[in-house]
Amino acid sequence: MTKEECEQRGFSRPDFVLVMGDAYVDHPSFGAVIIGKVLESRGFTVAVIAQPDWRSTNDFKRLGRPKLGFLVSGGNVDSMVSNYSVFKNKRKKDAYSPAGETGKRPDRAVIVYGNRIKEAYKGVPVIIGGLEASLRRFAHYDYWDNKVRRSILVDSRADLLVYGMGESAICEIAEALLAGIKIEHITWIKGTCYKQNLEQENFKEDEDTIMLPAYNRVMDDKKAYCKSFAVKYQNSNHVTAKRLVEEYDGGICVVQNPPMAPLSGYELDDVYELPFERAYHTSYEKLGGIPAIEEVEFSIIGSRGCFGSCAFCALTYHQGRDVRGRSKDSIVREAKELTSKAGFKGYIHDIGGPTANFRNPACEKQEKFGSCSNKSCLFPDVCKEMNVSHSEYLDILRTVRELPDVKKVFIRSGIRYDYVLADKDSSFMEELCKYHVSGTLKVAPEHVSKNVLTAMRKPEKRKFEAFSRRFKKINENLGLKQFIVPYFISSHPASTLADAIELALYFKEMKFVPDQVQDFYPTPGTLSSCMYYTGMDPFTLKQVHIPNTILEKKMQRALLHFHKAENRKMVELALIKAGRPELKEVLLGRRADGRKSGRRPLRKEVKHESNRKTSKHNR
Repeated sequence: MTKEECEQRGFSRPDFVLVMGDAYVDHPSFGAVIIGKVLESRGFTVAVIAQPDWRSTNDFKRLGRPKLGFLVSGGNVDSMVSNYSVFKNKRKKDAYSPAGETGKRPDRAVIVYGNRIKEAYKGVPVIIGGLEASLRRFAHYDYWDNKVRRSILVDSRADLLVYGMGESAICEIAEALLAGIKIEHITWIKGTCYKQNLEQENFKEDEDTIMLPAYNRVMDDKKAYCKSFAVKYQNSNHVTAKRLVEEYDGGICVVQNPPMAPLSGYELDDVYELPFERAYHTSYEKLGGIPAIEEVEFSIIGSRGCFGSCAFCALTYHQGRDVRGRSKDSIVREAKELTSKAGFKGYIHDIGGPTANFRNPACEKQEKFGSCSNKSCLFPDVCKEMNVSHSEYLDILRTVRELPDVKKVFIRSGIRYDYVLADKDSSFMEELCKYHVSGTLKVAPEHVSKNVLTAMRKPEKRKFEAFSRRFKKINENLGLKQFIVPYFISSHPASTLADAIELALYFKEMKFVPDQVQDFYPTPGTLSSCMYYTGMDPFTLKQVHIPNTILEKKMQRALLHFHKAENRKMVELALIKAGRPELKEVLLGRRADGRKSGRRPLRKEVKHESNRKTSKHNR
């Protein structure tokens, strides 16, 4: 991070300078850091400028001009999500900054960093990547501006954009630059986007190329925006995807090459077994440390990709639907390494990924042809072609939990309960309850209304209830008092006040007080955000109700926390507007014993269970 440290490593001028919006934490859960480590393993030298002062070019110059170029990432989370709540209020904490302090990264960090670098060094190659760049690689709806913005490649003045998980692409780019190829001529690499002037190449639609609606058109025509989204979604398969071209004013086009193939299991082993320090840079010690490391310090990433395809999740657009898992041997080696780390107390917090119980491609067809472009693996039901098995994952969990010094292995990255139910072998569910839960298990039904669940591309309520019954029965047989903590989303596209009331009544019936409720947050690149902006399902063009006013959002949120006194007036207003005033007594009335309704009898017991020493890692 300093010239002195570079010289200690044996170089005075790095090949690449990695600029990122997060503090520097040398851990495999931080994507930009992985890119630096992979390049270093290929013989390139890399230095880091973390959270630079963007108000001038000075901080971008402190390591000098790199030999090959700058690499820019906004961080693990989109900078606008890091900086603002769903109601567009400034956040009070930033887990990726020293001591959780805010204000260390600018809004739209990739754009700001890219422009500052171009000001500092004329003609230097700038390559952007990471989540923020990946999700904004084409024209996209921006919730914070409430308009369609241009590709981040255009606004950042960068030369290349790496989308998805970019290890393979960045290595090809680095080799090309090292060979003396100019950055403007590096246009063939999969998993990248580049800018091209129409005078240099006259693009036209053919068997290898699709011309997307131009930026000006998607900015003014919501149906064109939907069409563009659908084409991009259907061309996310690394086997069958075509080149996509989007035109801008001035004869400039943004061109996306087909996706890079996902890394194989053994390639993932190589990446995650690189020599990570698994700690934040020592310079942050006196500043209070980096809170984000607490969540992942003793966790193991076992897989990538997710074929769940939830509408509100950016993973479909970023990591992709092709799941790949690391080998058992590699995971066990990492687990053994963790047990020797200072501060290890016997608990491995997670062995998982985007979805913990997804380890391999969904079916044999997917291994050869990639994911289906016109249907989902799990929605509306589990595909008949799917290979449903937890045997490999169970084998890994069993081996790791038997290691000396390991007291418990948690599963924190979430499981798909519909996939669990589809497994004819009940071993995973039984061992999950017996060994890998301590007090509470978090799952994500998100809603109970069929209307909303369909828009979310999530399983029906009956599957959540079936999973809950099985979970309860197994724990009773084991003599354990363990509980499910479900996540729910309010104000998702298609959710009307009637749907929110249905969910509130479900909470009332189940005597459940929800802790985990999140307002829908429209982030670039997701199906749900496309619906939110256009009011349409992009694949059918059917109208979808959008709760996009602050009042309706607050009413829907209040309905899900109807038990809180401060929400009473908002709940009453929601019931009146929905034409259901008769439910006021049901949701807000008092019980025969005089206590407020809506309380959960087991709440104290649940709190007691979740406060076990071993449970703090699962909260």
